[in-house]
Amino acid sequence: MDSQENALQEEQNVKEVAAESVEATERKQYENKKEVLERIREIAHGEEAPQKDEVDYLKTVFYKLHIAEREARLKEYIDGGGDPEQYQITPDPDEEAFKAEMGVIKEKRQQQLRELEQEKQQNLERKLAIIEKIKTMITSPEEANKSYKEFKTLQEEWRDIKNVPAERANELWRNYQLYVEQFYDLLKLNSEAREYDFKKNLEAKTRLCEAAEKLAEEPDVISAFHQLQKLHQEYRETGPVARELREEIWQRFKTASTVINKRHQQHFEDLRAKEEENLTRKTELCEKVEAICAEENKGSGDWERHTKQIMELQTEWKTIGFAPQKMNVKIFERFRAACDDFFGRKAQYFRSLKDTFKENADKKRALVEKAKELQDSTDWKSTSDKLINLQREWKTIGMVPKKLGDQLWEEFLAACNKFFEARNAAGANNRSDERENLEKKRSIIEQLKAAAEEAGDNLQQRVQQLVEEYQQVGHVPFKEKDKLYEEYHAVLDKLYKELNISVAKRRLSKFKDNLKQVAERGENALDNERARLMRQYEQLKQEVQTYENNLGFLNASSKKGNSLIDEMNRKVQKLKDEVQLVRDKIKAIDAENRQ
Repeated sequence: MDSQENALQEEQNVKEVAAESVEATERKQYENKKEVLERIREIAHGEEAPQKDEVDYLKTVFYKLHIAEREARLKEYIDGGGDPEQYQITPDPDEEAFKAEMGVIKEKRQQQLRELEQEKQQNLERKLAIIEKIKTMITSPEEANKSYKEFKTLQEEWRDIKNVPAERANELWRNYQLYVEQFYDLLKLNSEAREYDFKKNLEAKTRLCEAAEKLAEEPDVISAFHQLQKLHQEYRETGPVARELREEIWQRFKTASTVINKRHQQHFEDLRAKEEENLTRKTELCEKVEAICAEENKGSGDWERHTKQIMELQTEWKTIGFAPQKMNVKIFERFRAACDDFFGRKAQYFRSLKDTFKENADKKRALVEKAKELQDSTDWKSTSDKLINLQREWKTIGMVPKKLGDQLWEEFLAACNKFFEARNAAGANNRSDERENLEKKRSIIEQLKAAAEEAGDNLQQRVQQLVEEYQQVGHVPFKEKDKLYEEYHAVLDKLYKELNISVAKRRLSKFKDNLKQVAERGENALDNERARLMRQYEQLKQEVQTYENNLGFLNASSKKGNSLIDEMNRKVQKLKDEVQLVRDKIKAIDAENRQ
């Protein structure tokens, strides 16, 4: 029985150590560093002895909150346009205070450990002395009978002595139990006293068995486990029972202990499984952030969309509990590194974009100033050419922020309109020529309409000829020019659309007819042609996107603005038609390959 009991006790010791780790995950949840610091101060300056597991837990929580705050300040700095390389980490008064209190606690713990080790050594010497005294009492039955009262006193003294050095505890207990049982076995002359002791010990151990069995109903698994440790200590300190009952009572107590230990072990495993699940979830979040970082950001919209996605993942991260201790810091550092990489590159992009916007805005401001300098000129021909050149130059300048871009465009357009309106007003004497030009342009428009109805193989050549004639005609009356402009471009848009469709069909048909010849050049000829078309397709798509982006910065509030937008829309449509043609060619190659 001694070896069995010692084995179980060693198992209980191991489980008690593991329980400390479990309890650490169930401790109070702290909302901020101030709460943690307040608790650390209580421990550092209070009467209670510092408990290592709680101090370690508080340290982990404090630095988790500390790092989170520091990361939030860095993100705010980067989002505000700051340079990550220039960021300075400022000293944290809370961290300094925390370190100071931890120093006090460390000294208290060292003193506590020194005192505890000294006490354990003294207890060891006292218990060794008790064992020696009992050994002297078991030389004969007579000696045992004479020493019975002293023996009972020694047992009480043994029970009062608590901790001894861990490495000597099991050996000490085995020796004590051995000599106690030998004493009882020699105690023959005073059989009534022996039987009375056996009876009282049986009652005590039965009570301990019942208490251990009742712990199976305790809902708090951790509390039940700790209560069981106290019952084990009490069982060890209770004397023996009659020899024929020793194995039976021990098996009952061991069985009850096994139930509690299994519940505790299952609880412990469930917590570990939850930590593993948390690690899996956090690993998935890391992979998602890393995947977002790997995606290409073609513009501000992509950066903002990906930022929103990452911030949602950061919010989800905060809802997940601890991962296993050995991986908790590593997985957090992986997640933080991916986020830092994204926000660092985002800051760099917007710094460069800000520089580009500033450069473009400066160029447009310069054109606005030049237009304003020319707006009051009466040199109609020369100034007209200069302003037209300025308008062309304006189109070559890249994007600026929309609000500023609209403002600059309005100023530029107002200056141009002021000059052209003054020029038109000054040309009142040319009304008859303008009226004649109006009739000429109307005649050309009617010819274009007729050409649209008649169609024919030479439609494109005919349209081009009429367009050139139209462009050579001079100014028309100011009040009529917008209406005429809309009518002219309406019929021209219709013609160009039909021409584009017709030309595209002919080009596609011719391309399909030539596919057989291309295929005969070699087994890779079609694949090479397809690769060339794919490059052309991507290039055209990029051009369409560029035009559409530029359209977003144009203001259509004025007539001049409207004409510019219409012209760009026509270019966009023409590019889109070309994109469709290239797509149809690629499909034709794919069909040929399948055949």
